Amino acid sequence: MSTAPIPDFVAAAARIEAEVTELRHELHQHPELGTDLPWTQARVLTALEGLPLQITEGTLSTSINAVLRGGAAPADIADRPVILLRADMDALPLQEETGMAFASRIPGRMHACGHDVHTATLVGAARVLSAHAADLPGDIVFMFQTSEEDVKGALLQIRDGVLDAAGTRVDAAFGLHVMSATLSTGMYTTAGGTVMAGADRLFVDIIGTGGHGSAPHLANDPVPVMGEVIMAMQTLPARKFDAFDPVVVTIGVANAGAAANVIPERCHLEMSLRTFSAAHRVKMEQVIQEVIHGICAAHGTRAEITYERGVGPTVNDERWADFARDQVTDLLGGERFQPLAQPYAGSEDFSEVLNEVPGCFMFYSGVRPGKDPADCTYNHSATAWFDDSVIRDAVAVYARLGWSALAELASR
Repeated sequence: MSTAPIPDFVAAAARIEAEVTELRHELHQHPELGTDLPWTQARVLTALEGLPLQITEGTLSTSINAVLRGGAAPADIADRPVILLRADMDALPLQEETGMAFASRIPGRMHACGHDVHTATLVGAARVLSAHAADLPGDIVFMFQTSEEDVKGALLQIRDGVLDAAGTRVDAAFGLHVMSATLSTGMYTTAGGTVMAGADRLFVDIIGTGGHGSAPHLANDPVPVMGEVIMAMQTLPARKFDAFDPVVVTIGVANAGAAANVIPERCHLEMSLRTFSAAHRVKMEQVIQEVIHGICAAHGTRAEITYERGVGPTVNDERWADFARDQVTDLLGGERFQPLAQPYAGSEDFSEVLNEVPGCFMFYSGVRPGKDPADCTYNHSATAWFDDSVIRDAVAVYARLGWSALAELASR
């Protein structure tokens, strides 16, 4: 077991800050979508060249698994602690309006959720930790993931073997996410338990009998039924679910008919369903369909429902969340951390990793120095701004989490 002192990761990150920032700019200028990110994968592989990493490329997506072997770890692979550090690489289908000098060169695509920052800073952490590989008491898996935005990439990479890439199962996993608003510049935040919502989708077709607008009594109009369903969705969260474990139902699509004097045969609804616990996710899938079918049956119509499961809530292990907090405060100072007061209602497929192994997902501010986060646009906006000034510390935090988590596991 290594007894090496903790390296000065902030100083190490500062030495490569310019190179990591340049990589971030290149990634930002070349955003790619979904599971197929050939340019991004090639650029990351180039950035990792020369490091003592065992690299495998995904077969189900253009993901990358990179394993750093610790020189102070037990000889038997089965006895070596393993930590996973993750970054997502995909972008969003948005036309960028930031005015950045390094703005997207691809029309209709933008790194509006900071995944370019995640990827570049994880590359930086791989470089920093590789310089100390001889003193690592275990192995580190660097997970470069595709397709987070459509919540497919993590599960594909798990199926591709990322959790066993080091030859034995990952013991703990960590992810960082930059925010363009909500947090003051330089702040980090997380908590134990649920930190992000689960997200599923519901597609509903309400089918009645069409007819002439002058004779609704000769038809079975699905439009009022759709209206009743819409109103029921506003009361369902408050009447079927505990207020201290909330759910969110949002109807984003409501279509019916094409002419003022024609009663349509069917109406169409699409809903986003957010839950903050596994139990309420299961309950939601059952209850919402029962309510819709009941309303339709009461009016002599019928419903065709498709429930599309997305991802579950992102739930941090309490112990590893406390550990991550302690690493940030020791590395950057207590004033740089604030407890997460409540979960974000957005969703994140790092939840798939945390369903398999314990760990922690942490957020940090990318707000420009001097800006009020309340005045900044949120992630996924065409004007979302993630400032270069956060890069150095994000590299250092990734590296510190990897180093100290291995030391923690090795000391047990």
